[in-house]
Amino acid sequence: MQAHGFGAPHHFLNDALFHENSKLEENYGATWRTMQRAIQRTMGTRVECAALLSAQCGSADTSVSTGRAVLRFPCPPSAVSVKLVHGMDSSAPGAASRLDMGSIRIGTAGWSYKDWEGIFYPSGMQHRKTHPLEYLARFFDTTEINTSFYGPLKPELVKLWCRKVAAVRPRFQFTAKLYRAFTHSPIAVMEPTSAATIRPTDEDERLTREGLDALANEGRLGALLIQFPVSFKNTSLNRDYLDRLLRQFIEYPRVVEVRDSSWNNPETLAAFAQKNVGFCNIDQPLLGKSLGPTEHVTTALAYVRLHGRNYDQWFDSDNRNDRYNYLYKEKELDDWKQRIINVAEKAQTTYVITNNHFESKAGVNAIELKAMISGNRVGAPPSLIQTYPELRKFADPVEDWDQPGPQLPLLA
Repeated sequence: MQAHGFGAPHHFLNDALFHENSKLEENYGATWRTMQRAIQRTMGTRVECAALLSAQCGSADTSVSTGRAVLRFPCPPSAVSVKLVHGMDSSAPGAASRLDMGSIRIGTAGWSYKDWEGIFYPSGMQHRKTHPLEYLARFFDTTEINTSFYGPLKPELVKLWCRKVAAVRPRFQFTAKLYRAFTHSPIAVMEPTSAATIRPTDEDERLTREGLDALANEGRLGALLIQFPVSFKNTSLNRDYLDRLLRQFIEYPRVVEVRDSSWNNPETLAAFAQKNVGFCNIDQPLLGKSLGPTEHVTTALAYVRLHGRNYDQWFDSDNRNDRYNYLYKEKELDDWKQRIINVAEKAQTTYVITNNHFESKAGVNAIELKAMISGNRVGAPPSLIQTYPELRKFADPVEDWDQPGPQLPLLA
């Protein structure tokens, strides 16, 4: 039987020892990304990256080989991050609270929704001259940029966002969805998406890079989410296209979201691991051959997205927002809590994004997951608790905007 991996083989040292993209980017910024791109495009597509750890000198060298040349440059110890979890049984009582919550980032998909006014955000917040991100960053340490899917990010806007979150939460990280020109047919609502129907231009790439580089240069690009629709199936043509796309954006920390179950096989996971690409674990309505819940970790970067389970309106809704009108029940979240813990034990950083954004149901479920996984009560917007009283089991209202949320045990 033919394996369904894709592209030429790439070989990487175990991700648990070295996260090739993000850590070098932290230390070398644009220089590292430019070097990767130049090697990949001018010296061939077979790029091998390895971290050579030296216990004797306490430093590491990073080697990039193209088959014709090897470039070697010093890499300071701070560029290498190792997260090991010893002797932890995640099924034992209290195991979640012993997990390093610094390695799990939980947030919402997007933050600018009209129907969040007076629910997540206090009524009249705009009159206080508070940016929505400043308020959101009080409760979460990440958010997924949704607008980047509909068009390339504007660098000046990216810099503004980074300033707003830095003032509230210095370690805040964004993830960004890749522009849909690279992942969807221009008329995706009328025809299936495949390699034959996706038609990005050189200008699309140039503008997309401008926005992503602005975010990466600020040190706040946690992941680039490459999201395909359910019609993008595991065919040889689509695998070849995906291989080219992953090389095209090789300098960013890439995560791929596929929604058809044909991709859920060992060959795909092995191919992702070889390319240092994360597999996005998703929750969605299980219709036809839709991909079910998974716990895959193919790199040091893990990703989970919860879309809701609105079966009735997922493909048949008058308003596209209707499909995201779903509030997860505690039992449903408890199942995902365990999956997230399992994933986080094998990854260096895990992003958990709630996409059921209708009337800030995403905010509710993200706060609940944050409390359930940490084992502590957390802070929440007072108006959100008032709208969704079930939050009182997990969170306390944060009235004073200058004070951090509580960190009390859940049973307190």
